[in-house]
Amino acid sequence: MGTTSLTPPSPKERALEALAAKVSPTGGDLEGALPGTFAAIFDMDGTLIDNTPYHFKSWQMLYKKYGKGELSKETYYRDISGVPVLETIRRVFGEGRSEDELKALLNEKESFYRESYAPYIRPISGLLNFLAELKGAGVKIAMGTSATQEDINFVFDHIAIRDYFDVIINSTMVTKPKPNPQVYLRAAEKIKTPPARCVVFEDSLAGIKSANGAGMKVVGITTGHTAAELQPVNLVIDDYSELTVEKIAALFED
Repeated sequence: MGTTSLTPPSPKERALEALAAKVSPTGGDLEGALPGTFAAIFDMDGTLIDNTPYHFKSWQMLYKKYGKGELSKETYYRDISGVPVLETIRRVFGEGRSEDELKALLNEKESFYRESYAPYIRPISGLLNFLAELKGAGVKIAMGTSATQEDINFVFDHIAIRDYFDVIINSTMVTKPKPNPQVYLRAAEKIKTPPARCVVFEDSLAGIKSANGAGMKVVGITTGHTAAELQPVNLVIDDYSELTVEKIAALFED
């Protein structure tokens, strides 16, 4: 009679199994969530992909073409980054234009962005491994973004990360965009995790304000701002190669 040889789990697999028992959300009502659970919520632009320079370039094109002058980086990062595109178009280009005309401007801006960025799109370093570790540990993962569904699909069509996300909240699903906390509160509600047990990954000042307003832990990523500018946050990273699930879980131990 033959014997079956089973490969023992690796140290990393054992660590993930142990951590999953601690951090995995129950999937039930908020009141049923275990005290040790947490969930991860990611912004998209500048957080999953380093596309900020391409968005900036597309805004510069729109400003110049329609007589709004030169758009500085300071203005872009302060007033535009992290805010829904249509909201900015209404504010900057809205006078004398119909809603259909404003949406046409949005499509023009987004088409230029996608065409210029498509050959270079890639995940931020370490993201794929980090998402896999979170999923392997049973952590619920959501996206809370000011982007349109078309932009989200554009990213997913180029990077195979769609299946990591349990919930996606886009700009059409909220009435109050970032820096209002609604987008992150909605994401927490959908993944049935209390806001205080959520950690948000963000690159923009508007997004960090949104996450703080939601009462969540915040990890800032330096794709558009310096570590000093990304405040207040619980942790600052340059990319996801610096992170482990254990390191994020430790944010909830205080």
